[in-house]
Amino acid sequence: MTPSEDSVSTWSCKQVAQWLQEKGFGEYVELLCVQHRLDGLSLLALTEADLRGPPLGLTVLGDIKRLTLALRQLQRQNQAQLEELGIQTSDSLAAGLPLDTTGLEWSCERAEIRYNACDLLSNGTELRLRNGNRCGYGTAAALRHTHSNGRYRKHLAGRLDPEVWKTVISVIYVFFVFGFTSFVMVIVHERVPDMRTYPPLPDIFLDSVPRIPWAFAMAEACGLILCYMFLLILLLHKHRSILLRRLCSLMGTVFLLRCCTMFVTSLSVPGQHLKCSSKTYSDTWGKIQRALAIWSGFGMTLTGVQTCGDYMFSGHTVVITMLNFFVTEYTPQTWNLIHTISWVLNLFGIFFILAAHEHYSIDVFIAFYITTRLFLYYHTLANTRAYQQSRRARIWFPMFSFFECNVNGPVPNQYHWPFSKPALMKTLIG
Repeated sequence: MTPSEDSVSTWSCKQVAQWLQEKGFGEYVELLCVQHRLDGLSLLALTEADLRGPPLGLTVLGDIKRLTLALRQLQRQNQAQLEELGIQTSDSLAAGLPLDTTGLEWSCERAEIRYNACDLLSNGTELRLRNGNRCGYGTAAALRHTHSNGRYRKHLAGRLDPEVWKTVISVIYVFFVFGFTSFVMVIVHERVPDMRTYPPLPDIFLDSVPRIPWAFAMAEACGLILCYMFLLILLLHKHRSILLRRLCSLMGTVFLLRCCTMFVTSLSVPGQHLKCSSKTYSDTWGKIQRALAIWSGFGMTLTGVQTCGDYMFSGHTVVITMLNFFVTEYTPQTWNLIHTISWVLNLFGIFFILAAHEHYSIDVFIAFYITTRLFLYYHTLANTRAYQQSRRARIWFPMFSFFECNVNGPVPNQYHWPFSKPALMKTLIG
């Protein structure tokens, strides 16, 4: 016997199963009615978000949409029962939502709309409607409004806006920092301690491991391989703009800190093999030319750049470690081979830096620690949106707040071919 759709709240699990069969959703009877014991009352409260998220986790989009429409029809037919239970449907919420924007307060840091009504949650995106006593729930198609640099924008909740203009700013930022670092390296070279007066400092690793002449070139080769791996991931990643923006902001910030540390403290040369002596330039233009030579050669010995005095802390370790963390973070967890290769290159790169006796052990350790901590702190804040609830975090990390204010949660690892398909390929595969 077909259950009456006017008294859904009294249905048993068997009647819910019968309704699912009649609507063409028989394959979900086991999941909904047997595993999760869904009766009529819980059926009325079921939403699209429940279908998509755990513990149900439906993945077929067509089934999700058709089942959602069928549920909405049931909810409309049982409106009185829902009101008695205090459950508001999306239709009734939309009918009661004010159309004007009086009292609207825009906030970029929280990526939300603030009204003077109540707090509205929609698909995990928070639109705060303040008035203390009542709160409704919006549909999955609710729009999220954001404010950025004085301009109001509107887009679907959960969408990751590439914000290319911010990425351009981050690229300019990291290039400026690299140029500034190169100039500081020139100044530091002028202040290199005389090896006859200040011999190499005692170092357990350097004193125990004999120098390998070709090791530093191998360390830079490890860095180049990691760089090519990341560029390939960047090319194919759907959210490449966000990845590049994060890499540039993190890399620029670490190297800006490195400028301070190597300028403040000049360590003695770590090895007698290094022909380092104080080098003085006649004028500022000579220093700028030398800085441009370092900047254009990326500070690498493979490009013919030789520097002295820039020991605290290791820039090569920063680059290798940062690239490794980006490769492992923005590839799926199942890509174990890629992750293993990335970590092997990172660890061998660090070993080769030390084996070449180009840096003290403390230089490499501090570089690795600062790079990993900053990466983890940045992504923890970005993934949890914890800084939204903390004014202190927004004060201490203004650049982070600027770059990440419109990125909601973790960036999914989705890939696609960035170029349009050639005509021949379109003919073959459509």
